[in-house]
Amino acid sequence: MSNENKTEEAVSSPSHTEIAIEYAGQSQTTAKDSGVELSLFGNIKRDPVSLAGKVKQPMAFREALSTLYAIVGSDYRYKPKDRTAYQAYRRMRNESANKNAWQAQQDYFNWLLRNDPQAFLILDPVISVQPDQLILEVFSKDEGTYANLAIDLSAFELESKPSCGTTNIDFSDALNESIQQFRSYRDTTLRIGQETVAVDVEGKDSTLEKQIKVPDSWLRGFLQVQSAAMLPSDSFTLAPMDIYNCLRHLRMNADVKGKRRGLRVELVPGEAPRLLLEPWETVIESGAGIYQGKQAKVVRLWGRRRLMLLKRLLPFIDSVDVHIAGSGLPCFWVLRCGPMTLTLGLTGFTANDWSQACTFDLLLPRKSEADKSDQTNQALEQVIKYLTQHWFASLNDLAKATQLKKPELIAALQLGCQHGQLMYDIAQQVYRLRPLTNTLLDRPRLEFRNQRERVAHDLLARKNTVTISSENRIYGTGTEVTGKVEVKEDKRDYRPLFLISEEGFVSKAECSCSLFRKQGLKAGPCEHLIALRLAFAKREIQRKNSSKSRSTITVETRTYSRRDKQGEHLYQISLDHKRVNCRWGRTGTNLRLQRFQFNSVEMARNDYLAKVEKLISKGYLDASAD
Repeated sequence: MSNENKTEEAVSSPSHTEIAIEYAGQSQTTAKDSGVELSLFGNIKRDPVSLAGKVKQPMAFREALSTLYAIVGSDYRYKPKDRTAYQAYRRMRNESANKNAWQAQQDYFNWLLRNDPQAFLILDPVISVQPDQLILEVFSKDEGTYANLAIDLSAFELESKPSCGTTNIDFSDALNESIQQFRSYRDTTLRIGQETVAVDVEGKDSTLEKQIKVPDSWLRGFLQVQSAAMLPSDSFTLAPMDIYNCLRHLRMNADVKGKRRGLRVELVPGEAPRLLLEPWETVIESGAGIYQGKQAKVVRLWGRRRLMLLKRLLPFIDSVDVHIAGSGLPCFWVLRCGPMTLTLGLTGFTANDWSQACTFDLLLPRKSEADKSDQTNQALEQVIKYLTQHWFASLNDLAKATQLKKPELIAALQLGCQHGQLMYDIAQQVYRLRPLTNTLLDRPRLEFRNQRERVAHDLLARKNTVTISSENRIYGTGTEVTGKVEVKEDKRDYRPLFLISEEGFVSKAECSCSLFRKQGLKAGPCEHLIALRLAFAKREIQRKNSSKSRSTITVETRTYSRRDKQGEHLYQISLDHKRVNCRWGRTGTNLRLQRFQFNSVEMARNDYLAKVEKLISKGYLDASAD
């Protein structure tokens, strides 16, 4: 069997992780004489966790839980118009016309499981009771949004000492609707535990069992967000009114087809951060404070429409801290609401955006099970042993307690986050013990999204197997990358090609393999396209890291911007071997073009670097995609 046929079979049946959850009863709200009681049942297959107390701010608590429920069910993936599902629905209706309600309902759920498995993707929130906080974590269906709601225990009038630990809680649609009945004039009590509080009916089993098949790609994305929080990042502060102005403009204006849809952030040391909404170029000046960083930059963020999920919590927000790792990379919005803190992580791409996901994977530590040293595993055991007693600690505290060097300790912490044993609390800057499941995850299965990606990384690891033949930079469109992939198993070469836009998204892709000729991109990219995208991203990272000693670059494009009363002025300068191209003008207008041809690459490089230094000296900000 050829390599292509093996890959096609593997992708047609994506792997899942079965998670068995069992509750002593269904979570519910109960009306009592003194007020309302919210009972959340934990998974009885895990260690017992308990917390009971009166909520001091019921309205803020209600809006925070409603925001979490909106995030866990959100799906911002593109859904093309297709009548196939409707025709299947009509056929199912005709077949179940003479059946009773129970049989028709069972047929409907069976049809959903066969045709829309994503409908059963929602995993009950992960809840952790820590000595200082109650933490609820969720992850969206489209693998693009992560949320962490941390509530200080000072927000409750505790009835007894809580039992610390991590479990799942039953959070149904009916429970969400009942939470909407919370009012400020009613006392609200929260109870978390495994024992049922309802009156059991004799002879009736009140146990609620769930067998959830979670796609490995979803579970992998949940763990990757934790690793992304540990990446080096810049941070700045926004006012709640800045978020309101941003959401208001997005609500009043629809996205323009074919135009940019990013959220640009201009950061200048000593000045207030500025938010720019594309493509309208609407500027929102922050009133929270000045940027404390050392380097001026322009960063483009994605997933701005997902910020609409915060609209209900907006009246309770006191301040917003934003942590950004770079253009198109995950960003974290820390919303502080008194004793509550909601951390929203936006990946910048959904499950279907393979191009940006591949680039993001290269920034995270990737070690196979065979490559992991015993020293790293022993360091992780020391960290877990310490956190088992203290539950949370900063990096410095862990270094003192374990006597580990910083590089070794960070490697162990990253490994713990990728295994689902630890979590990094970016709001408090501490590491917490939080086992995602009651058993260790099968890490080799979660190392790659699918078999094609595994094959692509294997091809990239081979010497002189994946090569970039040419890079053609097209102004206003992007860069066309052509490659060559030699596969010894197939005894032939493949010619993948893709066009990547200036924002980093692939708008066109082709390959000479039979899989692409049969299906195109309907079932995702082939392994040859993924390997070429990884090779191109690796080259871009190497170019960025070698920017300090730029005596060897031959191809590079940088974009700079400067804002004044009339608007934004752009200046794009590109080096292409012996040629230097300069384009400049106002945003939204046709840029002027000037070409320079030199006798040698060194002369062109020196002129290119001189122009870059001149722009920086004039106060231009680097707006190039990282």
